Amino acid sequence: MQYLIIETFLQGPAAVYSRFRERGRMAPDGLTYISSVVTEDGARCYQIMECDDHQLLDEWMSNWDDIVRFDVIPVISSSEAAARFG
Repeated sequence: MQYLIIETFLQGPAAVYSRFRERGRMAPDGLTYISSVVTEDGARCYQIMECDDHQLLDEWMSNWDDIVRFDVIPVISSSEAAARFG
């Protein structure tokens, strides 16, 4: 399953990127980073992650939840949506 993760940086981008440089993504095995974009002001990141077990997302987010607020939205590809709803 793929998820759109909307990350709001509670202390600004510097705290997030500092931790990322020091510790990496800190994603457990089985949670795959697909891609991301960041708003021009650095306040939010929109990230696509993939895993079969939602618990892996919870584990990953617990490494960041002191400096990031997460909104998690299950998503499907455009081609899957066309097949399902078209």
